Amino acid sequence: MLLSGHCLIVLERTMLAASPDEGCALLIGSRTGATLWVQRIWPCCNTWEPAAERPRHFQLDPREQLLAQRWVRERGLQVLGAAHSHPSSPAVPSRSDRERCLGPTLMLIRSGLAAEAAPLRAWWLPEPGANGEPPPEAMALPLETVPLEREPGDLGE
Repeated sequence: MLLSGHCLIVLERTMLAASPDEGCALLIGSRTGATLWVQRIWPCCNTWEPAAERPRHFQLDPREQLLAQRWVRERGLQVLGAAHSHPSSPAVPSRSDRERCLGPTLMLIRSGLAAEAAPLRAWWLPEPGANGEPPPEAMALPLETVPLEREPGDLGE
């Protein structure tokens, strides 16, 4: 998985701005073979209810998801998945993350733990289990940050 340096900055700021709640964003880019290239970050509001549970749960605003889908279609890109933060836990998909995920999809998680060796981790979540089966395990993906020049009109400016 490739992530531009500019996207990393936007993602970090989005997650920190939401603290102590879980922050969330859509990951926009392209896929070539097995390589996922995140080229844009679409910051989203955490609409989880009740609001008091937002430090441990997130829900993407459905209206923002629709706007993002329209935006990516017009530009020949795609929504690759979503990012969210775990303010007080490791950057590993929780059971709740896996149960609520509509895979197959990319998931980036940013841990808020100071001692976390890898605060940002990428995961591939396969299709959900069928007929009440437990959610499938997520597969860790290598995350490579690539230094790319910022393009005019980048989201998050």
